[in-house]
Amino acid sequence: MIKDPHSTAAALLPLVGGPANVTSVAHCVTRLRLGLADRSRVDDEALRALPGVLGVVEDGESYQVVLGPGIVGRVTEAFEALLAADAQAHHAPPGTADALARRGAELRARQKARNATPLKTALRRVANIFVPLIPALIGCGIVAGLAGLLTNLRWLPGLTPALTALPAAFMALIAVFVGHNTAKEFGGTPVLGGAVAAVVVYPGVTKVTAFGVVLAPGQGGVLGALAAALLATRVEKWCRARLPGTLDVLLTPALTVLVPGLVTLYALMYAAGEAATAIGTAANWLLTTTGALAGLVLGGLFLPLVMLGLHQALIPIHTTLIEQQGHTVLLPILAMAGAGQVGAAAAVYVRLRHDTSLRTTIRSALPAGLLGVGEPLIYGVSLPLGRPFLTACVGGAAGGAFVGLFAMLGTDVGAAAIGPSGWALFPLLAGGGGWAVTAGVYGGGLLTGYAAGFLATFFFGLPDGAVRPVCDPEKHEPRPADRPGPRPASPR
Repeated sequence: MIKDPHSTAAALLPLVGGPANVTSVAHCVTRLRLGLADRSRVDDEALRALPGVLGVVEDGESYQVVLGPGIVGRVTEAFEALLAADAQAHHAPPGTADALARRGAELRARQKARNATPLKTALRRVANIFVPLIPALIGCGIVAGLAGLLTNLRWLPGLTPALTALPAAFMALIAVFVGHNTAKEFGGTPVLGGAVAAVVVYPGVTKVTAFGVVLAPGQGGVLGALAAALLATRVEKWCRARLPGTLDVLLTPALTVLVPGLVTLYALMYAAGEAATAIGTAANWLLTTTGALAGLVLGGLFLPLVMLGLHQALIPIHTTLIEQQGHTVLLPILAMAGAGQVGAAAAVYVRLRHDTSLRTTIRSALPAGLLGVGEPLIYGVSLPLGRPFLTACVGGAAGGAFVGLFAMLGTDVGAAAIGPSGWALFPLLAGGGGWAVTAGVYGGGLLTGYAAGFLATFFFGLPDGAVRPVCDPEKHEPRPADRPGPRPASPR
């Protein structure tokens, strides 16, 4: 467990090749993400052995050190301070950082071309658009859940309107943030992407008719905003490549707003709205018709998506379902994967009593796992051991099947906001049967996932050599080292 972020950052820096080898620094909920100029200069074994490091991951674009929620932000801040101090101490000339960044980008591009498939690349780019929004989604989701709880209990009626307005304001303008990040991800001017996407949520679109239908503010949601900003980026690049400098300053921004804006109003908003409706219809059909099977598959396969970092690509679908139905029915089922992971980690903790280091890791990562942050347990426990990762997926499948079964019976379980899962999802639960019934089904799914993950791991998740016997196999008596009382004297 990390106690001093500055000491951890100081220990990490030389193991990733030193300041000169780092071209970029960022972080998400659990990972320190580094851009490296030369991957071969990283000492992987020493990094994994560093106290507090739960694992390392590569996605072809960045080298990621898994540290866990909360602490990762403080370590990143300390890491950036060390880089700044080194640059100042060596009086790095202007342009040095840019040169290293270009070199690192070239190396990453070659690595990505060798290892990345088009599908994984597309999903990862979509994830990069939404990952920066996660802190706001979590914060607004928790506030929205608190507002809903106070409303149901009829407490503090003077305060609940304000608590409702705070998260609603962000969700009403999320299209602007999506447009900003889309343009940034695909090489455009972020503010232009946000400007074009803003038309999706503008109240005045009610005066526009497309395909014989009067548009509504927010129609198409984040899907329309993403498509609008992507088109704006293409138009901007086309203009900058063809217009001379004097005209580029005036015409490129104007054309980037005008052309994609008109296409968004007269085509993309309508098409994205139809796509959003289709997503909602498909999700409802999937759970009401094949709920148990769908839950089993989704709950069982979600951990591999988390391992690859591709689970963030599902955020547009969750957001679309919330806009269409008021809640996403997929998030509670996918949250069962975390329950299976917790059960698997508990079984490892019980069986590997001799492994003090691993048990310490489990104790530090388990609270985050109970709150739905599974990466510390994935990279610190189950994935390094191998089999527990598979048995954790079994637990997730069982929990997902439990929730899916009740969806088939007419009790849908949804989440009113994106972000938390595990026990933190309870304040955000929503469904047709009322909060109490919804919470009961969701809690039953968690318990099922815990139990299935624990039992599958306890009996099948650990190789024979990983567990030390507590008795001598021939005499069936406790070994001398395990008997109470004084230990036998060692031979001289």
